Amino acid sequence: MLRLIQKIKCIVRPATTYQIKKISTSGPKRNVFHNIPNLVFGKYLLHTNIISSGVLLWWGDICQQEIEFRQGIIAKRYDYARMARMFTVGIALGPLHHYYYIYIAKVMPKRNLATVFTKIGLDQFIMSPIFIGAFFYSMGALEMKPLKKMNEEILNKFMEVYVMDWCVWVPTQFVNFCFVPVKYQVFYINAVTMLYNIFLSAIKHKDIEHKHDTELKEPLVLIPSSNTNN
Repeated sequence: MLRLIQKIKCIVRPATTYQIKKISTSGPKRNVFHNIPNLVFGKYLLHTNIISSGVLLWWGDICQQEIEFRQGIIAKRYDYARMARMFTVGIALGPLHHYYYIYIAKVMPKRNLATVFTKIGLDQFIMSPIFIGAFFYSMGALEMKPLKKMNEEILNKFMEVYVMDWCVWVPTQFVNFCFVPVKYQVFYINAVTMLYNIFLSAIKHKDIEHKHDTELKEPLVLIPSSNTNN
């Protein structure tokens, strides 16, 4: 009888151990995949915002270059150096946006109209000029432009970008701060940013496009007609 009980234990023990291992290995895998959104938009939110800032500026420039190519403005479909500069500037500006929006969310957590318009005012009167200046100076530095050329470019293009900034981001942020649930706000802002970056790339590179367009044209040569009647 004792031997029979020992044999039963030998048969049951491996099955029980296997089941325990199976349960212990399958549980953490489910938890890892389940926690990805919490990690991306929680623990690693800074990394997410930095990378997404670079990728969105890069992708906006790709779309703009595709538009330019289809319109016949540029001969080469993609300028990879230009795309790399846009991505680098996006990465550099990511922390600025990250810490600013975290700060105003902590200082002004309410969603009433007074708070919403205060946030919009801070965006447009403080953050927008800083962002525009940082963008053009960073791009100019990567393009190896002298400081004088950078200043001239900002003077020529600042108001055009700033006016568009008011047209795009005032209604966008009003809807965002008033109606969009917090968990969908990042997706909502990123979708608008994608379209806005196409415009930003177009304004930044419009003088380069015109220069390229003039290079494609053949110079006008005047050939005097021969007058046989003397």
